[in-house]
Parts: sequence; C-alpha cells; structure tokens
Amino acid sequence: MTKDFIDRKIIESLLPHREPMLLIDKLINIVPLKSATAIVNVKKTSFFVQGHFPGQPVMPGVLIVEAFGQAAAALTAYGIDPKEYENKLVYLMSVQNAKFRNPVIPDCQLNLDIESIRSHGRVWKYKGIAYVDGKKMAEAEWSATIVDKK
Repeated sequence: MTKDFIDRKIIESLLPHREPMLLIDKLINIVPLKSATAIVNVKKTSFFVQGHFPGQPVMPGVLIVEAFGQAAAALTAYGIDPKEYENKLVYLMSVQNAKFRNPVIPDCQLNLDIESIRSHGRVWKYKGIAYVDGKKMAEAEWSATIVDKK
C-alpha cells in the first residue's frame, strides 16, 4: 500500500523540528514503514547559505545527513500507531558509510530516497541516497531510536 505524499503540515505534526531546522518539505512515494522519497527544496535563502560558503554556497554534508534522519523519522512516525508515537521523539544514534559524491548547490530540489533496513524494538536502521536531477549527491546508512519525551 502506498500513499502519494504528505506535505509539510503533516510532517510538522510528526516531527518536533521547526524553522530553520525542519529541512524536508514533502514525502512522496510512501510505502509505510518501508520507504519514501523526501523532497528538500535547497534555496538561496536557506539559513546555511550566508556562511557555507560566501559566494559559493554548498549545503553542508551534515545537513544532508540530518535531512536523511528527518525523512526516516517522519516515515516511521507516519507508519506506526499514533498512540505508540504520542509523547515520543526519534533520536539519531549512529551514521555509517556516509559518502558525499557531489556538492549540493542552491537553488535545487534534493531528493532523498530512503529505506528502512530493519527494526528491533525501538531501534531502526535505514539507508538512503540523495539525488539532484537524477545525479547521485550523497548516500548513508544510519540508526535511530524512539524515546519518551521528558
């Protein structure tokens, strides 16, 4: 079963992130708890552009990894029972095999194809590949856990 997309308003109901740190704009091609494509609109007005790097802006690799994590958290939160996710947060635990192939330069649409590899209790493992116009920009694997809000 797939859903066409969830927009930023729904993403905000699933994640605690807000401007300027909410990086994903939409999830498309959703297969609940399995996979999705996140859309990140990287703009010339994005908060990191002024300082990274003046005159030649590039989206920092660490923010690409953060966007991967946000997309996975939204996919997971969207797919599980809302009662199970109520008063919970998803925290990044580890990042493996991160590779940055090409610089992500504003104004572009960054597409993050993410996939859940496995879950064990509250720990999930994911992998993802980032593309701009079909060109591979980055890839990574990461683990996250669902914890109680304090």
